[in-house]
Amino acid sequence: MPDLQQLIERAKGTEHGFKDLEAAAAEVLDEAERGEALQIASALLNVEPAQARCIGTFILGRLASSDETALGILKKQVSRDGDWRVQEILAKAFDRYCADIGYEAALPVIREWLADPSANVRRAVTEGLRIWTGRPYFCDHPMAAIELLSQFRNDGSEYLRKSVGNALRDISKKHPELVRQAVEQWNLDERGAEQTHKLATRLIRRQ
Repeated sequence: MPDLQQLIERAKGTEHGFKDLEAAAAEVLDEAERGEALQIASALLNVEPAQARCIGTFILGRLASSDETALGILKKQVSRDGDWRVQEILAKAFDRYCADIGYEAALPVIREWLADPSANVRRAVTEGLRIWTGRPYFCDHPMAAIELLSQFRNDGSEYLRKSVGNALRDISKKHPELVRQAVEQWNLDERGAEQTHKLATRLIRRQ
């Protein structure tokens, strides 16, 4: 089984970017049985530095499609981590889960996470699936993506609203009219909705 302390030391040497952390996670999964990999990931979530927790999160993302325990840890534990880097990897891990089982098959879990009280859980979806219409299923059903995102136009979390606005802006590159029609229905007097609207329509307004 890969040595936990060696993984922690490797994580300490990563100051910028996530590629080596993802590579370390892949090596764990190549060398360890799935149960052992889950144990390593769980242990890494409870140590410093944050980069070590990123490795653990990457491992869980790779396990989640075949292990409900791993998916549950991502949702219930990783989402509570206070480090922004871990939250970025949570988004990547959720997208990996969706890619592994198929985005259409993942729709019930996507909706479940979007309904979660935690802004970090909701953002793992809105940020993880960017660019939404570059993902299978959503590339053929852009309105499904727009509708899922639009419901958070006035979310209480500015962090989430920015993710939603930027995700809609991404979609507007290929589907400007669909995004325009959707945002025209918004009540901009709702708290935060105007900020999301500005982000979502940034490219449309330049045309």
